[in-house]
Amino acid sequence: MTKTAAAPQTRRALPAIAGGKPAFDATLPITMPTLPPASALKKRYEQVIKSGMITNASNVREFEAKMAAYLGVKHAVAVNSCTGGLMLIMKTLELQGEVIMPGFTFHATAHAAVWNGLSPVFVDSTPGTYNIDPKEVEKAITPRTSAILGVHIFGHACDIDALANIAKRRGLKLIFDAAHGAGCRYKGKSVGGFGNAESFSLSPTKLLTTGEGGIVSTNDDALAQKIRVGRNYGDSGDYDCEFSGFNARMSEFHALLGVESLKGLEANAERRNRLAEVYKKGLAGLPGVEFQQVAPGNRNSYKDFAIVIDPAVFGLTRDRLCEAFASENIVVKKYFYPPVHRQKAFRNLPGAQKALPVAERVSANTLSLPLYSHMPEETARKVAAALVKIHAGRDEVNAASL
Repeated sequence: MTKTAAAPQTRRALPAIAGGKPAFDATLPITMPTLPPASALKKRYEQVIKSGMITNASNVREFEAKMAAYLGVKHAVAVNSCTGGLMLIMKTLELQGEVIMPGFTFHATAHAAVWNGLSPVFVDSTPGTYNIDPKEVEKAITPRTSAILGVHIFGHACDIDALANIAKRRGLKLIFDAAHGAGCRYKGKSVGGFGNAESFSLSPTKLLTTGEGGIVSTNDDALAQKIRVGRNYGDSGDYDCEFSGFNARMSEFHALLGVESLKGLEANAERRNRLAEVYKKGLAGLPGVEFQQVAPGNRNSYKDFAIVIDPAVFGLTRDRLCEAFASENIVVKKYFYPPVHRQKAFRNLPGAQKALPVAERVSANTLSLPLYSHMPEETARKVAAALVKIHAGRDEVNAASL
């Protein structure tokens, strides 16, 4: 009786950190700006140079008008950065005392308050969305509270209705850090027109970029005018400052880049959502990997595609996974680590040592994977496959030395 030969077993590919072949031959960056062609800018840049008006002139006004139309708001005021916009909003609203904000956010959210002499009060996040938890906001209100500052984390709108309800009942101002908000929708509507004002970032990592810059959006006529004055040192034009502002103007060159970039914003948002689905499909069923939850009716801009690792289930810590990705020539980022309330600049503030368990868990275990608007879907599939490979070889990864 002849024996049937056993089928050859497929050899599992080793992660690069354990001696396998890297997923990418060259380094894959976490993000890249998606820019309009130079030909779309060249002629208009030359016109600006010939005019001699290179800051805060007609092209800035054009960009502001087009941003206001896109966001569906009365006013869009171009500024030097999202941080500068937040600083001006707080200044012109004449806030005092405490501002409630999430502990899980980019540190600029807190910088803007501190620079206005305000006390940030950090609260926890909602599990799943990682956005500010309205229940924790309510509990943190004191007689010194003047405003609530919500943040649209990774491009997913926070619970705007809940925060607006609290602000109205408690007589508080409501501001939104919309740094990740370009392309983000809340219940089908673009963010930008909620609360007293919102501030957007237009830096190179965002879906819409002016190189550096920001936009403050509001439906409040008086507030918009104050911000316009504030971005020019508080000088309305007669050299007699109305209040202490600073130079937060936008140049004509930045504004022109914004005008051209705005033309592709919707396509960029839609493409990032497709790339996010590629990631989710490629990682579906992988144990110990959690995705940010998107509320029904919302559109995440996916400024970042973040995963949260449960090390006990996944078999690797977030930090070890980060090292394994580096060996695959894939750049990932630990956004936002440490959380703001644990950072050197803020941890000595009153109340900053209060435990924020959700924020701290997410901060200690999250990684943002490469994502940019012109990234090929095949690249996302390769990154997902690399993560699957790393998980399969987790024992070898844990044993490998760097």
